[in-house]
Amino acid sequence: MPEPRLVEAVYAFLQHALVERGLARNTVDAYRRDLERFLESLEGERVRDVADLQRAHVVAFLGSLERQGLAARSRARALVSVRRFVRFHEAEGAAVGHVLEGLDGPRLPRALPKTLGPSESAALIAAIDTREPLGLRDRAMLEVLYGAGLRVSELVGLPRAAVDLRAALVRVVGKGNKERIVPLGESALAAVGRYLEDGRPRLVRARRSDALFLTVRGGPMTRQHFFERLRRLARAAGIEARRVSPHVLRHAFATDLVDGGADLRSVQAMLGHADLSTTQVYTHVSRARLRETVEARHPRGRGRRARAGAAAGPSGGRA
Repeated sequence: MPEPRLVEAVYAFLQHALVERGLARNTVDAYRRDLERFLESLEGERVRDVADLQRAHVVAFLGSLERQGLAARSRARALVSVRRFVRFHEAEGAAVGHVLEGLDGPRLPRALPKTLGPSESAALIAAIDTREPLGLRDRAMLEVLYGAGLRVSELVGLPRAAVDLRAALVRVVGKGNKERIVPLGESALAAVGRYLEDGRPRLVRARRSDALFLTVRGGPMTRQHFFERLRRLARAAGIEARRVSPHVLRHAFATDLVDGGADLRSVQAMLGHADLSTTQVYTHVSRARLRETVEARHPRGRGRRARAGAAAGPSGGRA
């Protein structure tokens, strides 16, 4: 069993993260799972309190995770949890700064976010049948998701009062209860306006709901239900369903903005990223898209691919 004082130390950190910093419940739960594993690794190490921690304990913990076969990304997340736990207690007066000295996380492969091209995003929206209130709702949700770059939790959690059609903006409460204001383009404004006029009144019926987007029963839309609707629309649009998710449309929004010349600070503000480095990944996506365009469309790009194919020969080996 973990030492009681260590358990109390973890509890104090989690309460601080949840209550004082206002972090999302999912984030705090991830911290808890990682730190429970960390405490398990300390059993038999004569660590009774945070002050007893040493750098070697963290190194041994990361080594045990690697031997268990955890992916580099999971090990990196566990190190972040331990690092923030230690930093919290250092700020509270514990002399534990030495625990983190020289600690580097596992090297992670740089994965570019999956996205859709503008024509695919347009096809997805065009696949919606807007003759019924559910279609009007789906059209409005996709236009706002793709046109404002919201997270799916932010989208389904929008209250009716969040959208100001006259000012052409939406007020979004994101991670850490931080509010941001995102402008809405003409397509999103038109779709939301039509939904509010012809769709939502037929869904809400006699029920009273403050939610902007409603289900057929008049209750608030859920993440799971919207995800299923999105996959169904992808199939109707002829797009491979497993390539489409709410987050992919958020990526498409950001990538299209960067492709169009938007500055990163503006994109960061609209996405609600706390760190600009998180937004900078979209410059890499744009470069990758540009390279694909050159290779597919430019005569010299096509020539390189043709020469490579000829060199390989019909069997795939050298001619």
